[in-house]
Amino acid sequence: MKNKNIEKRAATVEAAQEESRTISGYAAVFDSDSEDLGGFTERIERGAFAEAIKVSDVRALFNHDNNMILARTASGTLRIYEDERGLKYEFEAPHTTAGNDVLQMIKRGDINQSSFGFTVEQDSWAKRDGTTYRTINKVKRLYDVSPVTFPAYPEASVAVRKLEEINSEENRTFENDPATLEVKAALYFHQA
Repeated sequence: MKNKNIEKRAATVEAAQEESRTISGYAAVFDSDSEDLGGFTERIERGAFAEAIKVSDVRALFNHDNNMILARTASGTLRIYEDERGLKYEFEAPHTTAGNDVLQMIKRGDINQSSFGFTVEQDSWAKRDGTTYRTINKVKRLYDVSPVTFPAYPEASVAVRKLEEINSEENRTFENDPATLEVKAALYFHQA
């Protein structure tokens, strides 16, 4: 899918334990400034993804590359949801070349940030202290969450989850809540 209006952003990824294949992260962090995006700084408002999560078939990709699919909400292999901090995602790294490579790069610390791809339904602009700010108020569609090499948001992260963290959440389910699909691994967002 090629769309010249797609924007991309990225964030931090954390280290992981050897035996776990669960990748999780924040693709976006609320109320956090992006890097300079070419003349403006951007923030994402709390709740901006709520509606988009319900209607989007989101993919987990590596570096937003459509040829490097790692998981997908429609297949149930990718879980995404909003919490008090931001847009979270989680998936099991597939036993594929891409899955194994991304998992190893995260464990080594070579990849530690995330991003997401999106289209905007509502945004607002303001100028403060000589800087132009864009606030994403509502995302129309969410295309992907991605572990990335270069993020737009320094606080967006990805990590391999520890097995004890996963086991402590075993009674926590998101399948019954249509507003939440959890995905933890990368931050990179784009606007289509």
